[in-house]
Amino acid sequence: MRVRKYPRDMLSLLKNAEWVDTSRRPYVKGNDAFIPVKETYDADQVLTEKRPYAGRGYQMLGDVVILHGIPPTEQEINNICDWLHPRGIVYISGYHGEKRVPAATLVYGECGEVCHHEAGFIFYLDPLKVMFAMGNREEKQRISRLIRESGENRAIRCADMFAGIGYFTIPAAMNGATVHAMEINPDSFYYLEKNTAANGVSSGVTPEWGDCRDCLRGVYDHILMGHFDAPVFLSDACAHVRPGTVLHVHTLGEQSEEISRICAEAGYSTEIIPYRVKKYAPGVWHMVHDVVIQ
Repeated sequence: MRVRKYPRDMLSLLKNAEWVDTSRRPYVKGNDAFIPVKETYDADQVLTEKRPYAGRGYQMLGDVVILHGIPPTEQEINNICDWLHPRGIVYISGYHGEKRVPAATLVYGECGEVCHHEAGFIFYLDPLKVMFAMGNREEKQRISRLIRESGENRAIRCADMFAGIGYFTIPAAMNGATVHAMEINPDSFYYLEKNTAANGVSSGVTPEWGDCRDCLRGVYDHILMGHFDAPVFLSDACAHVRPGTVLHVHTLGEQSEEISRICAEAGYSTEIIPYRVKKYAPGVWHMVHDVVIQ
């Protein structure tokens, strides 16, 4: 692979340079980055091609590797380090409580705050302290499209009842919605405010720290309920809807019947369209239900 050698911290500045071959990944070793060069441009050196990675699956948040499932072995950690040379590796066994605090262990290197880019959005976070909704990329894009389409002829007021660090708040705000973003975890709330500023949408977002059931005010056009326990909060959300409001209710497994029952008890008939987001466990899907209030 033909490359040019630069300091590692220049990677983000050079990623869109005219000479960069974006079809290949940069190789990072220590503080040095070896950036692939297009054939028509001069290179500093030629690196031997790396063999394809065939080890344990992983996810990247910025320059930190995230592992789920069973605890990693020493060999698996070494394989990932040889392949990626990450700043750190974090093993997350799950998330606990209403604040969705990660049960996280640093198994290699260092962590701290990372900067993660996804679908044109910027997310700052510390993976040891707060959750990042990995695997929801397509759902974020779908919500962006729905918000954009529904806001073509009018202003859209949106509630994000479980805003976290802004996974759905930021896409909604960037597509024209005014978002009331609620988050109970103080660490997540810190990054929610930081990320709305980093993405230039602070003027369209009203962040509020606290239990969303106490924070909801007025009537909303869209209510985002990105928590697997969302049906428990559904009766509270129904106090802030009107005909035409759409609730986006996340669950484990299909729960249209239960959602319809709760809305009916609140005095509303509904049209419910369930979508599969991703596989959560064998035989279990992460679902989102678009609930249109009639």
